[in-house]
Amino acid sequence: MASISNLANLTPATSAGSSRSSSSSSVLPRSFITLRTLNSKLSSSSHLSLRYNQTSTPSLFVRCSASGENGSTTKKTTLHDLYEKEGQSPWYDNLCRPVTDLLPFIARGVRGVTSNPAIFQKAISTSNAYNDQFRSLVESGNDIESAYWELVVKDIQDACKLFEPIYDQTEAEDGYVSVEVSPMLADDTNGTVEAAKYLHKVVNRRNVYIKIPATAPCVPSIRDVIASGISVNVTLIFSIARYEAVIDAYLDGLEASGLDDLSRVTSVASFFVSRVDTLMDKMLEKIGTPEALDLRGKAAVAQAALAYKLYQKKFSGPRWEALVKKGAKRQRLLWASTSVKNPAYSDTLYVAPLIGPDTVSTMPDQALEAFIDHGTVKRTIDENVSEAEGIYSALEKLGIEWRKVGEQLEEEGVDSFKKSFESLLGTLQDKASTLKLASH
Repeated sequence: MASISNLANLTPATSAGSSRSSSSSSVLPRSFITLRTLNSKLSSSSHLSLRYNQTSTPSLFVRCSASGENGSTTKKTTLHDLYEKEGQSPWYDNLCRPVTDLLPFIARGVRGVTSNPAIFQKAISTSNAYNDQFRSLVESGNDIESAYWELVVKDIQDACKLFEPIYDQTEAEDGYVSVEVSPMLADDTNGTVEAAKYLHKVVNRRNVYIKIPATAPCVPSIRDVIASGISVNVTLIFSIARYEAVIDAYLDGLEASGLDDLSRVTSVASFFVSRVDTLMDKMLEKIGTPEALDLRGKAAVAQAALAYKLYQKKFSGPRWEALVKKGAKRQRLLWASTSVKNPAYSDTLYVAPLIGPDTVSTMPDQALEAFIDHGTVKRTIDENVSEAEGIYSALEKLGIEWRKVGEQLEEEGVDSFKKSFESLLGTLQDKASTLKLASH
């Protein structure tokens, strides 16, 4: 279990109309680390200019560069149609500096952003855009982990500012930017609650989602954080059983909040897709029968379709209707891990078959570009539920246990984020040492 350190002299950033913050006497798990000198305002980039990088191609890839040219008005894309015609919100699974590189994405229909430790590991370790702030933090006496969280919080605050108009226009339905608690807390129920409250407080933006993993120890954390009036993105969901526990945690949290107005306490449940097929395909190839080989590339979408069926069931009936009277919003399903790992599969395999109302699809560069280029917008998520049930059962008959698949993927996901987190701290330590040597 992570040790606990007391916070002192906390000065969270200000934001007009921000949601209620947690207690000023909160404590912080050591693996989250103290941010002792958080700025009360956005720093030099707080005046976010409407500038972004353009290339000669239609590529939307964020380049994490420091310069750019004035942007121009863009035309409607399939992302606009996805939201306007089918009720699915396209989000972007990436974040780096300068955050104004997100502007062309917003113009083309992106309605939110997700981040995780792996994304920040790549952004901070491969870009010079963080050097000035990091140098200042090191010279001010910050340790490496607190400096890391300062860098992250600033990116999240700046990105939230860009998406605030969408958040306001949709009355807290869209326009969110997600930031994850330390992956080192995946087995720490209380530590996760404390870290989530702390992140919510220091980011202090109405449209921030605090990401909490759906590990067994963190399911109670989800309930407690929701009960505190904090909006949550539940991540690393790999099975139907765990997804149902996440829904119940959300409902329990809303009921325990004591709030008369629940309209600003929202949540998404991030159901991972492509990683399911990556593991399942290996298992099917090991079995090797024609029946097994024919099921390759089908497990992930089938399970996702059944998750949507469960979503429809759970967010109906007397219990849910009682919460709706207080303004509660459904915990939307968010399709995560939508990039295609197998080049033999369609590059929109984990986007096109999962289109449906009241859902979110967060896409990294390749998936987003592919769908904009040749994606088809039509409701697909529940058009073949009986087929999905057949695939799900067929896999079970082959001896594949969905529960064990989910447990393995969850363990691998948590371990991957921990490695990214530790790798980045090592990179920052090396950079700090270099800065110190250069100053002598």
